[in-house]
Amino acid sequence: MPNNKRKNRGKKNKEDTMTPPIEKDTPIQDYEDDEIEEMQEADLKKLRRTLRSSQKQILELQKSLMDKIENLSHENEILRRNQNEMKQLVQQETGIVTRNHNEMKNSIDQMTNTLESLKNRMGEAEERILDLEDREQERIQSNQRKEEEIRNLKNIVRNLQDTINKKPNIRVLGVPEGMEREKGLECLFSEILAENFPGLEKDRDILVQEAHRTPNKHDQKRSSPRHVVIKLTTVKHKEKILKCAREKRQITLRGSPIRLTADFSSETLQARREWRDIAQVLREKNCQPRILYPAKLSFVNEGEIKTFHSKQKLKKYVTTPPALQKMLKDVLHTETQKHGHQYERR
Repeated sequence: MPNNKRKNRGKKNKEDTMTPPIEKDTPIQDYEDDEIEEMQEADLKKLRRTLRSSQKQILELQKSLMDKIENLSHENEILRRNQNEMKQLVQQETGIVTRNHNEMKNSIDQMTNTLESLKNRMGEAEERILDLEDREQERIQSNQRKEEEIRNLKNIVRNLQDTINKKPNIRVLGVPEGMEREKGLECLFSEILAENFPGLEKDRDILVQEAHRTPNKHDQKRSSPRHVVIKLTTVKHKEKILKCAREKRQITLRGSPIRLTADFSSETLQARREWRDIAQVLREKNCQPRILYPAKLSFVNEGEIKTFHSKQKLKKYVTTPPALQKMLKDVLHTETQKHGHQYERR
């Protein structure tokens, strides 16, 4: 402070020397100069403190800025390294994706070629299948024709047997075993005629040529008696007796019911038996069924007479009239199951 005062005084002296002489200061003027000097020193002190504080803040701000610059440089370095690593990783991934793309493309090309090959093979297989189906259809049709021919031949043979070998024969069903031991089968037949057809019994032209049981040996397990076959001399007499039997309907021997029918081959008899269940159902419905020679079914449906040679044709016909279909549905289904079981046993 004294030094400052000296400096100020020196300045003042210098100014005094440089300025022209003026009048001598008064005491009041001297007091004002001292006060001004003291005020200037106070402002200088305050200014110095302000400068020191500003200098300190500037230093702190500079330090803070340097720290921030250093941090930014460090972060920039980290970002640069991460960028380089990311760039390398992207390049690696790009290479992997490119390789995978090429592999995928090669795989797709291979799959396309394989599919084309499979399509070609499937086309060839379909052509072979169609060819085999055509051959199979031809074989089925050929087998059907052969089966039809075989059935026709069997029918022809059966008809020949029925018309030539057994045409004058009458088959008697229901005669108990052992009854012929008393008088013989010929006398039993005469007794049947006398009991049921008195007018025919007096006809001397009706002669029995031969009589026997069939089959020849009696099976003890068989519940029903064996049939009696009567061979007459003429077909005319056979037809006459059967006509009377149809008209009388109920035939008896010593009060027990029996049946008179034409003598057919075993195949024809089996074919006629197969119509029995169906004829029974039709009879219950008042359809007037009849089993015609040799093994045909005839009945009346809606005022028309229908005749069928086989059950297959009857099944086809039954599918059209609803009433008849409902009537014969169960019995035809049962017959189909029976034939299926017989085929399995064979």
